[in-house]
Amino acid sequence: MIQREAVFPASRHALYEAHGYSAAIRSDTLLFVSGQVGSRADGSPEPDFEAQVRLAFANLKATLQAGGCGFDDILDVTTFHTDPERQFDTVMTVKGEVFDRAPYPAWTAIGVTWLAGFDFEIKVIARIPAAR
Repeated sequence: MIQREAVFPASRHALYEAHGYSAAIRSDTLLFVSGQVGSRADGSPEPDFEAQVRLAFANLKATLQAGGCGFDDILDVTTFHTDPERQFDTVMTVKGEVFDRAPYPAWTAIGVTWLAGFDFEIKVIARIPAAR
């Protein structure tokens, strides 16, 4: 049986319990992070798109840290966009600030029609560093 451990950032645990999933799963040397959105503390979407993307990355950072990782440990990124053509420049700006040097993680961007009131979501797989 595969060993797996649920990981939750301190401030958002109730959100995941309410919807029946984990923020991330640690398995061996990998951390599988569920999709992170730009939700405010009360769970509502940040209305400004750029602020929503930045908040999604901040929520991702908190989940990564809870699992013993950081942005440099990310291997694979999948992002979901409700209007990719209109949103792409903003997402690329924020992404470029977070991943500011090579080697960059693998990345897949997917256009979708619904994200439960959000316009951007990011999920990742990261390698957990041995010495943390």
